[in-house]
Amino acid sequence: MNRRLSRDFPGTSKARLASSTAVTDHTPRSPGPMESFSSKSLALQAEKKLLSKMAGRSVAHLFIDETSSEVLDELYRVSKEYTHSRPQAQRVIKDLIKVAVKVAVLHRNGSFGPSELALATRFRQKLRQGAMTALSFGEVDFTFEAAVLAGLLIECRDVLLELVEHHLTPKSHGRIRHVFDHFSDPGLLTALYGPDFTQHLGKICDGLRKMLDEGKL
Repeated sequence: MNRRLSRDFPGTSKARLASSTAVTDHTPRSPGPMESFSSKSLALQAEKKLLSKMAGRSVAHLFIDETSSEVLDELYRVSKEYTHSRPQAQRVIKDLIKVAVKVAVLHRNGSFGPSELALATRFRQKLRQGAMTALSFGEVDFTFEAAVLAGLLIECRDVLLELVEHHLTPKSHGRIRHVFDHFSDPGLLTALYGPDFTQHLGKICDGLRKMLDEGKL
């Protein structure tokens, strides 16, 4: 087994893995040429890379579906316009995808004990609460509070870190902090709910609403 994979999944045997189911100024700049960045493509690459290290896996199944990838693409555009940095925006979405794929593999592989499954349930509840709050802020004028949404994202971060504490490496823990600290930035959230990001927010809310309706959040 690849040593790096072993470090990210301590205590999990090769056979068990093999049998698992596949798993400054922040004013936006004028849009440039259409980018080829695709979170769906990144998700497929990340999953194939991980599954290629597991014997017996020949078909990759996306953990991140069409709707999720559309939301991630909009979050990438928001991050790029807010930071004025394409590499920084790409890095945060790549980190998010890597974490999502690894946590999905752990869950489908049955790596979590009873207390950890309780944490997983709590994380999903917090994530759902955050999505519903984001939707409410987007649909009802003058209700947005950056501190409320930022607080929910920080809670999600802390629960997820506790969940994967004994399963993923410090490097992966750092990716989790990077993702949640980035999107819980009050400045970014305020910009997202401001007039310059209306189109992005609308698409994100459409995606979140669909994911909630389909029980994916």
